[in-house]
Amino acid sequence: MKSIVIIGVGLIGGSFAKDIRKHGAKSRIFGVDSSPSHLDEALQLGLIDEIADYGMLPDADFVIVAIPVDVLVQELPKILDLVSDDCVVIDAGSTKSLVCKSVENHPKRRNFLACHPIAGTEFSGPSAAFEGLYDGKTNIICEIEKTAFKLQERALGLFQKLNMRIRYMNPDAHDRHIAYVSHLSHISSFMLGKTVIEKEKNERDIFDLAGSGFESTVRLAKSSPAMWTPIFEQNKENVVETLEEYIQNLTEFKQLLQHDDFNRVYQEMDNTNRIKEILKGIPVGNTK
Repeated sequence: MKSIVIIGVGLIGGSFAKDIRKHGAKSRIFGVDSSPSHLDEALQLGLIDEIADYGMLPDADFVIVAIPVDVLVQELPKILDLVSDDCVVIDAGSTKSLVCKSVENHPKRRNFLACHPIAGTEFSGPSAAFEGLYDGKTNIICEIEKTAFKLQERALGLFQKLNMRIRYMNPDAHDRHIAYVSHLSHISSFMLGKTVIEKEKNERDIFDLAGSGFESTVRLAKSSPAMWTPIFEQNKENVVETLEEYIQNLTEFKQLLQHDDFNRVYQEMDNTNRIKEILKGIPVGNTK
């Protein structure tokens, strides 16, 4: 790959750039972003070799699109319009159904590989990028059969170098499952932060009393609303379903407390402790 274009040079795109360099790729990396300050910062940090625009796309061998999903569904067809037949385009969107539908009839659909690397942090922007973000992380790939085989190989070769674990899934299943393990987690964190802020008007009390449990639980509330609002919008049906189940569980737990049924409280928590076995082997922290 002589030239790689990264559209969106924040945490996700910038970390791809760092890892590509780390693993010895000789490619020249071009950055495209709607924020001039992000591009300047990415250049200063050495994430990219050169600031570019869509005019660079016809000469690209590999395009990584790491932008909010509402912008992604608008821009992806335009990107495919411009790339050559020998270029592979991947995305990193946290929703997949609408993204895949946006290009399902595009004449260059074969050039696109729909991806969702399950990796990230609560931070954003070029300065948040770091080496090793994708090491050992799962990358969900959807509709791989719709991507040209030689372009699949090119993308999978990169993922292998980054030590990513590959999981194949159809877009609807992806959006349904990710609503539970990612989208609900972010909503819970945002709402916990909201509840504490509204209850504790004296912020000093929050900082003085907050321990590692609170910090780790509310960490995701520091995530970008500009990124997460479109995700919730695109996956609204699945997110609402998960919220209904979550609210039901919270209501039942509250009722156990109200009825002094602490044997059941213990049982509920003890039964949930098996999550330790389910999550064993999954890297902790810095995940999206």
